[in-house]
Amino acid sequence: MGIADSAATPLYEELKMAKTENGVRIFQGLLILGNVVIGMCGIALTAECIYFVSDPHGLYPLLEATENDDIYAAAWIGIFVGFALLALSILGIVGVIKSNRTLLLVYIILMLITFAFEMASCITAATHRDFLTPNLFLKQMLERYQKPEAHNNNDKWMSEGVTKTWDKLMLQNQCCGVNGPSDWQEYTSAFRTTHSDADFPWPHNCCVLDSQGHPINLDGCKLGVPGFFKSNGCYAAISGPMNRQAWGVAWFGFAILCWTIFSVYFFSVERMRLPQGLLDNKNEEKQVPWDWFTKKQDSEGLQRDEKGKEKQDKKTVSEMLRRKW
Repeated sequence: MGIADSAATPLYEELKMAKTENGVRIFQGLLILGNVVIGMCGIALTAECIYFVSDPHGLYPLLEATENDDIYAAAWIGIFVGFALLALSILGIVGVIKSNRTLLLVYIILMLITFAFEMASCITAATHRDFLTPNLFLKQMLERYQKPEAHNNNDKWMSEGVTKTWDKLMLQNQCCGVNGPSDWQEYTSAFRTTHSDADFPWPHNCCVLDSQGHPINLDGCKLGVPGFFKSNGCYAAISGPMNRQAWGVAWFGFAILCWTIFSVYFFSVERMRLPQGLLDNKNEEKQVPWDWFTKKQDSEGLQRDEKGKEKQDKKTVSEMLRRKW
């Protein structure tokens, strides 16, 4: 019975270690999968922010004139964070495969720094979209559209950018002003200083134009006859794209933050599992946790003791038989 128990003990230890090893490998596989997801999210975030800063709708001159273009700064931060997430996902995968405590520590520290940058990007994008009000764009439109004189080159450059952007908006979106054509009559503007109300109650692009770019009925446009002028405002054409892109940067970044914080936590667990000094050896062929190593040594030592005791018993019996004969 004692021999059977001694033979079963090593087998039980082996099965227990194999079960533990399978669990650890599954955990490491999930960490690798999580970093693959982080890398893909980094690529997607970078692509989204590059699309934002490329200004596909041509609205950046309006934000620049309002001196409130921090939402673009949030997109630039998002580009940096996207590249950082891609690089760190590769570092994390290598650290898990090699079971290297140093690599995992570097991963955790850099990921926390990236986390802080992405949080700043999300907060900036989410808060500054609230500043995109009709009055903000109305003010810069009245001050800079077809402004006759500029104080300096920068002022001239901004005024020209605002004028071109508003002309394109009114032409492409069939709209006029921020709230409507009445903006040009109810408020004092730079446009009104060079155009009388009788001759030009609103800009030329507020009229309904033909294929040649001429008003279909200039007198009807000046008198405000329905069908000959554009009665809708352009605010929806401005705020719609900006709000969608701002929310995309903010909420997609927030989703990445949630995933990242879980990743950092589980990587901390993985690093705590690894013993100091055992797995950082580059020449180590087989990397196993310290408790597996000690259990293996104890099991092998127990087997050696049992075999030694058995040999000693056989030797003693042989000696007694030889003396008897």
